Amino acid sequence: MDKRHFLQISAVLVGTAFFSRYINWSSETMAASQSEFAVTKPENEWKSILTPEQFQVLRKHGTERAHTSPLDKNYAPGTYVCAGCGQALFTSETKFDSGTGWPSFFKPIEGAIATTTDRSFFMTRVEVHCSNCGGHLGHVFNDGPKPTGLRYCMNGVSLQFTPA
Repeated sequence: MDKRHFLQISAVLVGTAFFSRYINWSSETMAASQSEFAVTKPENEWKSILTPEQFQVLRKHGTERAHTSPLDKNYAPGTYVCAGCGQALFTSETKFDSGTGWPSFFKPIEGAIATTTDRSFFMTRVEVHCSNCGGHLGHVFNDGPKPTGLRYCMNGVSLQFTPA
């Protein structure tokens, strides 16, 4: 092996080791810990009760396209619940227009969510899950309004709205 070939292989190995932390392992991590949630179902049962888009987002950590959810511009009084299990997650009093194209809230209902670290797409974000079934809801960011300064950016397809 010549020096040039050795350096090329070394660069690939070092780059792979460095960037491996940014590969999205969250689906596997969450799948391994599904037994921690009160509501657990086999994958085929989730598929039978969710639409294909809901299944992709809630169970496979997908993201809906921005500006496609009717819940983004819904400001009626009520409660936003998990589309997978029906647990109450956010109230309409905490909803605001973030301009991102996804329903956004500055505060969840106490105990309604769980979070994990998401290292996909070469960045680190805080992923938000339903604390009852583990369904992927979206992400939380530190650029929200007062009083919390947080923006819970949720996939509308992972939520259902219950009017007050």
